[in-house]
Amino acid sequence: MKRFEEALPFTRSAIQAAKPEPSPQAPAQLNDFATRMALQYRNDFITPRMLTGTWRLAEFVLLAALGYGLFLGYVGDGGPLDASYLTIILLGSVLGVVALGLSDCYEMRLLRSRLPQLWRMAVAWAGALSMVSFVLFFLYNNSTYSRVWLGAWLLGGIALLALARLTLRSFIARWARNGVMERRAVIVGGGKAAESLIRNLEMQPGSDIRICGIFDDRDDRRSPPLVAGYPKLGTIRELVEFARLARIDMLIVTLPLSAETRVLALLKELWVLPLDIRMSALSASLRFRPRSYSFVGQVPMLDVFDRPLADWDGIAKRAFDLVVASAAIVVLSPILAAAAIAIKLDSRGPVFFRQKRHGFNNQIVDVYKFRSLYHEMCDPLARRLVTKNDSRVTRVGRFIRKTSIDELPQLINVVKGELSLVGPRPHAVHAVSSMNETFTEIVDGYFGRHKVKPGITGWAQINGWRGEIDQPEKLRQRCEHDLYYIENWSLLLDIYILAMTPISLLRTESAY
Repeated sequence: MKRFEEALPFTRSAIQAAKPEPSPQAPAQLNDFATRMALQYRNDFITPRMLTGTWRLAEFVLLAALGYGLFLGYVGDGGPLDASYLTIILLGSVLGVVALGLSDCYEMRLLRSRLPQLWRMAVAWAGALSMVSFVLFFLYNNSTYSRVWLGAWLLGGIALLALARLTLRSFIARWARNGVMERRAVIVGGGKAAESLIRNLEMQPGSDIRICGIFDDRDDRRSPPLVAGYPKLGTIRELVEFARLARIDMLIVTLPLSAETRVLALLKELWVLPLDIRMSALSASLRFRPRSYSFVGQVPMLDVFDRPLADWDGIAKRAFDLVVASAAIVVLSPILAAAAIAIKLDSRGPVFFRQKRHGFNNQIVDVYKFRSLYHEMCDPLARRLVTKNDSRVTRVGRFIRKTSIDELPQLINVVKGELSLVGPRPHAVHAVSSMNETFTEIVDGYFGRHKVKPGITGWAQINGWRGEIDQPEKLRQRCEHDLYYIENWSLLLDIYILAMTPISLLRTESAY
């Protein structure tokens, strides 16, 4: 929530307080047609932001490689100016990518074009090398640099980028036809407002929006089953299940902004999903300052929620997880081996224990742990939480639970991509509190903590909220800390949490 919360009071707290949530219900069942549509959109897709980010890096590499290749072929290495040439190559390549960005050459509408992007690209690259020449003239006027090399880099760069961009353009056209590169959107709310939005989106030249269906709680009289050629697939509760089955990028709400109570109640159902949520401002009677809007093509939108860890953030976190988890498995292998041997000698049964827990977007994952309970007393469904002096816990189990060594096998889940090193701790699917209440009964909007991958450790854990949940406040505090982490994520925050985790493990009064 960024610009929109400055305009209207649709903050998370306002949404959660909008209306008392009814007692937990069984997940809504999709009809056969909606299920088929959801399965149709289960395949992965490339978002425009991911493509343009990757292409910036690719063009930097192309320009740097061309500059260095021309340097080796014409100037030759081994001279005193080698380091200066390398500096110029890196500087020129960076300036080239920056200039291309300032010229909007990474906008999808230009990447889809032919001549418009080529002349802009040529001007931007020429401007970047002109800046390099300007710097050389004033800072390095006592040194001799090859003008032939610089001119060849200019012309060669134009030719190479033109060839690469025309090739990319053909791939973009193919990916758009095959549904590989698109932004998948679901319309929330039917009727005239939805029809107007769809018509405007379809009129956008080179639009990358694919509308996957419409969901509305109203009956067919107020919300027709077919709007602008797109079917109504179900209710809002069914939309939550649809979005967990299909790979959707965005929800666009077409309800009028004046219907604040209804909008808040609707967003209360939807904010738990890891999606961008936008409100169409196409037919809104309210008007805000231009900076309050974002745009899908030329259609104005108000940003309600942004998907956490989208695109490059998700890639950075995944790369960090993979590298650190793999290194941790190697470094901690003596502890892992010692724990496995101790468990085997202490009591009969397997070394590892698998439990089904809620993962990203409420999907079910098998989480690995060292077995800490007697095998015949294991509780894979977590119907009964482990409490202080629990007779089911083995002697070794008591130690590895207090020190959290029992959690170390979850590094395997991290490598597999099912968990993250840092995130909300995954709870068992059928877990209940010591008061015999389900977690959804205790915390309103509990599933909002599943908008990112769960983690081995987290913000709640290093702040003391780990162990038995014997009071409702403990679960509420844990969820609030989880939501704070989701809304304020950064790689530095992950590093800080990992660094503080060993210190937090010294507080063992809540772990048993």
